[in-house]
Amino acid sequence: MTKYSNSRESFFLATSLAAIAGLGVFGCQPMAEQATERTGVPVVFTTNYPLFYFTERIAGDRVKLVFPAPADVDPAEWMPEDAIIRGFQEADLILLNGAGYEAWVERVSLPATALVDTTAGLRERFIEITEAVTHSHGPHGLHTHAGTAFTTWLDPRLATEQARAIRDALIRLLPEQAEDFTARFDRLAVDLVALDTSLEEAFGSRPGEPLLASHPVYQYLEARYALNLRSLHWEPDEVPEEEEWAELDRLLAEQPARFMVWEDEPLAETADRLTERGVAVITYNPGAQPPEEGDWLALMRENAARVQAALGRP
Repeated sequence: MTKYSNSRESFFLATSLAAIAGLGVFGCQPMAEQATERTGVPVVFTTNYPLFYFTERIAGDRVKLVFPAPADVDPAEWMPEDAIIRGFQEADLILLNGAGYEAWVERVSLPATALVDTTAGLRERFIEITEAVTHSHGPHGLHTHAGTAFTTWLDPRLATEQARAIRDALIRLLPEQAEDFTARFDRLAVDLVALDTSLEEAFGSRPGEPLLASHPVYQYLEARYALNLRSLHWEPDEVPEEEEWAELDRLLAEQPARFMVWEDEPLAETADRLTERGVAVITYNPGAQPPEEGDWLALMRENAARVQAALGRP
């Protein structure tokens, strides 16, 4: 999956690390106890940016919110360092995406009372990946897209349910804030309904339009909007090998797509060779990491606008 790196994300990580250090992860006293003593504010850790955003919208400044994944990795492929794991272990609340997203959680000891799997109630709606491919890209070695698809938040209806699970967990943590958390969640839910509507309109511009994806991360988007989508395993910062172009040509014979959905803008050489084949690029950033500007909702709205601009053309 795409690796993200920009100044905003570097600041985001630096801020998170400063928060961790300030709360005593590197000392002997438990972080949650120190946080309570110093500020009276519970500590909440998240494992991706969508969960951070939902929590921020619902809790505001009622919690100390930390998303510690480095900016240059996909959080789904991340293994936290020991100091970061200690931060998770001392948190009052640990918000997981679930659906197999956090593989590292199975290899460490985390307090069960603090763990909240935000997709625990959505298992019947999970999408299983039936055609797994093992491949490598970047400095992180081989990996496979097998098991359960985990980018659940790309379906705004599932994102709403994840946010609802966060609301409920926050109310259990701070019951005196139940009214405020509920009102904040309700406003977020309205925004997610509006996002769903805009995406439905954008993708509905051309029902059944053959589409390609550079990477198999859009399963929930495909299911929600009934997309005719086939996926490759290409990276935006790498020019595909000739055998991969040959694979694309074979796929285009079966799936005569005029558009290819990418997590980020591909290299100019890649875009040019796609143009030669009559394939235009649509950038649709999944948003697992913070965007350079704006927030998660703004990023999703930008995604929807790009889809509308592409598919809405004659």
